[in-house]
Amino acid sequence: MNPSEPSHSGSVDTLGVLKLLAGVVLLVALSWEILAGDHTHLSGTYLTVQFFVCVIFLYDFLIRLIQAERKLRFFVRHLFYLLISIPYLTLLSWTDVRMTHDWGILVGAIPMLRAFLAMFIIVQWLARGSRMQWLFAAYLFTVVTFTYLSALVFYDYEVLVNPKLHGFGNALWWAWMNVTTVGAAIFPVTAVGKVVSVLLPSLGMMFFPIFTTYILQEYASKKDADDTSSAV
Repeated sequence: MNPSEPSHSGSVDTLGVLKLLAGVVLLVALSWEILAGDHTHLSGTYLTVQFFVCVIFLYDFLIRLIQAERKLRFFVRHLFYLLISIPYLTLLSWTDVRMTHDWGILVGAIPMLRAFLAMFIIVQWLARGSRMQWLFAAYLFTVVTFTYLSALVFYDYEVLVNPKLHGFGNALWWAWMNVTTVGAAIFPVTAVGKVVSVLLPSLGMMFFPIFTTYILQEYASKKDADDTSSAV
């Protein structure tokens, strides 16, 4: 056994917690930028927060690459993680490339994918049961997080051009109604809003079979346990 393995394991666990906190900070920063911003310019505070969060993600990738036995294989398999950890907005600002607020929000949402993956740590901790429990918890987490992010994006793109949208509360209600496939009386007028309105019901329809299977499995397990106890 390699004496350095415990320290490597400890550093990975520490980075896992750090990535989780960084993901939460980035989500809060994005929420504040959209809800309290002017919907035309990205604030320097948000760019700074995103930069340091991306540095944490890149540092985690570098540490794991160094510790990997087959570095090239690790790099190829985890290239996607590297690409979504890059602070593109900061790099573009350094090159004096001017970007509209609309494109800035979309590009700025790329590191949120990495933050989203980092947040799965808490899902793994909460769902330490059967495979079905893990799948249900992971999918529930995905639905809740994606619905909230969709509400943020929908609000940012639609609030200035959609007369039926009055505040973020309406956007959040719209997102939840669409993910449950019920629908809402707020119709998107931007291209991004229309794309989100298609993705939300699709995610919701994929959730219902998993939810049904989970309930049936829990009922069957409870019934088997009751039958066993009554037989004894």
